[in-house]
Amino acid sequence: MSRTALRICPLCEATCGLTLTIDDGRVTGARGDRDDVFSKGFICPKGAAFGAVDSDPDRLRAPLVRVDGELREATWAEAFDAVAAGIRPVVERYGPHAVGIVLGNPNVHTVAGALYPPVLIAGLGTRSLFTASTVDQMPKHVACGLLFGDANAIPVPDLDRTDHLLLIGANPLESNGSLCTAPDFPGRLKALKARGGTLTVVDPRRTRTARLADRHLAVRPGTDALLLAALAHTLFDEGLADPGELAPHLTGLDELEAALRDFTPEAVAPACDVDAATLRTLARELAAAPTAAVYARIGSCTVPHGTLASWLVDVLNILTGNLDRPGGALFPQAATDRTPRPAGPGRGFALGRWHSRVSRHPEAKGELPLSALAEEIDTPTDDGEPIRALVAVAANPVLSAPDGDRLDKALGSLDFMVSVDPYLNETSRHADVVLPPPPPAQSPHHDFAFNTLAVRNQVRYTRPAVPLEPGRMAETEILARLILAATGTHGADPGAVDALVTDQTLAKAVREPHSPVHGRDPKELAALLTGENGPERRLDMMLRLGPYGDGFGADPDGLTLEKLLAHPHGIDLGPLRPRLPRPLKTRSGTVELLPEPIAADLPRLRAALGERPAGLVLVGRRHLRSNNSWMHNVPALTGGSNRCTLHLHPEDAARLGVRDGQPVRVKGAGGEVTAPAEVTDVVRPGVVSLPHGWGHDRPGTRTRHAAADPGANVNQLLDGSLLDPLSGNAVLNGIPVEVAPLDAAVTETFRALT
Repeated sequence: MSRTALRICPLCEATCGLTLTIDDGRVTGARGDRDDVFSKGFICPKGAAFGAVDSDPDRLRAPLVRVDGELREATWAEAFDAVAAGIRPVVERYGPHAVGIVLGNPNVHTVAGALYPPVLIAGLGTRSLFTASTVDQMPKHVACGLLFGDANAIPVPDLDRTDHLLLIGANPLESNGSLCTAPDFPGRLKALKARGGTLTVVDPRRTRTARLADRHLAVRPGTDALLLAALAHTLFDEGLADPGELAPHLTGLDELEAALRDFTPEAVAPACDVDAATLRTLARELAAAPTAAVYARIGSCTVPHGTLASWLVDVLNILTGNLDRPGGALFPQAATDRTPRPAGPGRGFALGRWHSRVSRHPEAKGELPLSALAEEIDTPTDDGEPIRALVAVAANPVLSAPDGDRLDKALGSLDFMVSVDPYLNETSRHADVVLPPPPPAQSPHHDFAFNTLAVRNQVRYTRPAVPLEPGRMAETEILARLILAATGTHGADPGAVDALVTDQTLAKAVREPHSPVHGRDPKELAALLTGENGPERRLDMMLRLGPYGDGFGADPDGLTLEKLLAHPHGIDLGPLRPRLPRPLKTRSGTVELLPEPIAADLPRLRAALGERPAGLVLVGRRHLRSNNSWMHNVPALTGGSNRCTLHLHPEDAARLGVRDGQPVRVKGAGGEVTAPAEVTDVVRPGVVSLPHGWGHDRPGTRTRHAAADPGANVNQLLDGSLLDPLSGNAVLNGIPVEVAPLDAAVTETFRALT
């Protein structure tokens, strides 16, 4: 018998509402939910393939435990016994920092991934934390931490009301948006143009988004910070800098002007390969627009000056008076945010509170660079123990981090490894225990992370669309039991984890003078919580304590879990609104325009004014039907344009003697890969492009479809030494490479294999 169920899509940051068709407990179809308050029926190919993702036959259905060198199916009890026996001896002998934790991108797409890893990290007490953020977005977190005092206070462009959008290093027509949660991002950009607005795209590739733009600037890769600095300089130089109502909340405006004095359009133009007149015109247009927003993403983060570029994005929004105003860039307010604190000075944001053991990389936001994971495992030093045990949750760093070959070997040398992953992939194949979460249809969904980045305030929650299959364990219970096993309380009731967090949160809330429950009894509050299980009660608690909450009865019209469940398509909380100065947590209580770490890094940017690449440089790219490596195992999401080819401009192809479709060897500092050439003018001369997340050719995996068309691992071209020094983010774009056609014999072998 067929039925339908609602589900928020967890397959990218757009978080679209879906209506699933379910037959005999299996998802057989997915369409956009027309009544969803946020996505209003929009769906992309990933969402349409939800059923195929959900029912992938290669998904693991039971835990795996390594016995006599081989991974074998085991019971859940046997798996957690093995986890406790593997991790606790490492902690007790070598200390907590000898246990590393790696968190992958899918963690921010699940309820369990949001609620439990912080408890695991705190419970272990380890500083050896690595996440996908340092191959993606850490520069933005660091820049916002330094400017606003809070690394998670990220302004997003007000897409639905802006008059001019300057978009840098982003391709939302393929990615659906990133650090800017916006269902139907393409439709919102088309609506911008339809109402007479302007879209300017800065990207070395003529992407689908660039083809939609009014102006496309094919900038030289890695020079985004220089271009942005020239725009800010022009605003000062021509008297166009006007923060308007922001002025009382700013410090360092004069110092900022002086710091940018050398970055004239004329000085910057040769490095960016964008003429000075165009740069000045763009700055004037930003200043003249009734409203404008500057937005930059991964292309501007994964470069040598990623933090400076991210900082300058908000500097431009500030100098044009567009930060924290409708039509500009505003701070979203999620329903599960902490109780809003009164405006005033905060603790601020600090970098380098500790450092990595080998290369002394400073931590950022509590994390060490993912690029340093291999050396933290395989390199002995006199300063502390190497990582001897690893917990990987939804992470595949063998493909997503630089120099996967070295990391592959390092993982094989660990004393113990546990992986929470639905697949036996290039990373989890090294684990001693693999704990597979259930398919997404069998899990609840609330966007804890992405609602803090949404272009409209709203709240939605969907319970599991289908019940857990026999033998499955909820991801929330998996992570709760993992916490107990890793922290020395193996065998305790997993509900104790949620109860502990609830008790600690409520005890803190009643002590805070600005809290709606100040002075009340925590036990009385805990008794008021509703929900079918611990995770739902935690969600109810966060909603009640949040900015729209009922304050545990203080506001009868406020949010609770019961009220949210009564609105299955979500609750619209209205457009983004100005919030300054409340989001500021700097020590001064103001936006600190020129923080000391930024000022100290500017000489490095000045030196880049004279840099020119001597040969080809590489950039990555995204595909609409792919979200990192794990989606390559779904036939519905591969093929067509979603192929691992090397984009090469016709001029470069002619110079190198490369024909379209011919296999070529690409060589970088970390190694070399082979891929078919795709000769195309969508890349500018001097630039080649290879997509991220491929390279499924290692033995011992169980991803049959991906292995049949493995592609090339672009990150193998990196040796891990190139990082943005402020954030520790890997430099993935603008790296020098050598490209050459394979000789005839090798070409025939390559074609036979592929």
